[in-house]
Amino acid sequence: MTQEPPAIDLQVMRERVGLSRREFARQLHTSHTNINTWEKSGWITKSEFLAPAATILGVSVEDLLGLPLKRNNHIPGGKLGLAFEAASKLPRSKQNRVIDLLEAFIAQNSQEEARTSS
Repeated sequence: MTQEPPAIDLQVMRERVGLSRREFARQLHTSHTNINTWEKSGWITKSEFLAPAATILGVSVEDLLGLPLKRNNHIPGGKLGLAFEAASKLPRSKQNRVIDLLEAFIAQNSQEEARTSS
């Protein structure tokens, strides 16, 4: 007896990155009817599409399989941890904007510290 993977909400993942079914299918080199079937069933039935779909959707293959991520990285507590958790749920394009802002802030702060310690 084989166990089916847990269902995922592929439609939400697809819409989060702003793709129509047809555009997602075009990028995966498959038909939009496959996408429709996968969205209704809650899982991608063809394994050769998992890695490309994950890349297009900005998620991990584990996310597409409905598996919990095993992460060894420490997430800070408090407000910073909550902010990082919230940012991790944003679409990839918005996550990149958060990263750009944070990197610019850190660089500016480093320059200010270097000037004050000189």
